[in-house]
Amino acid sequence: MHRFLLLLGLLASPATAQVATQSGTDGQNALGTVPCATAGMPVESCPAELRRKDDGTATLAVQLKTGEVRRIYFENGAPTSSSSASKITSETRGDILVIFIEPSEVYEIPKAAVANQ
Repeated sequence: MHRFLLLLGLLASPATAQVATQSGTDGQNALGTVPCATAGMPVESCPAELRRKDDGTATLAVQLKTGEVRRIYFENGAPTSSSSASKITSETRGDILVIFIEPSEVYEIPKAAVANQ
């Protein structure tokens, strides 16, 4: 349960000063916000939902300001694909997993939130 609190709890990026919030969790799934940015816009808090499965996979759904929902799919703690046809890459900055979806989407989540148990 702590990894969900990390994901949607007190997440702050020094570069962006965005803080995630948690509105609820059932121990496996969590609702709240995560820092995200699209199309050259500044990083802001976007509504998000993390759904974990027993097989170790997870889906992060993030609602963008356009109303679109971006889904990011994880296996073994790493992003493998998204609901976009564009290329997805990621890098680790300390305890934060920064996800890039070309051409201009960025998402930040704690690595522990999607790590295998």
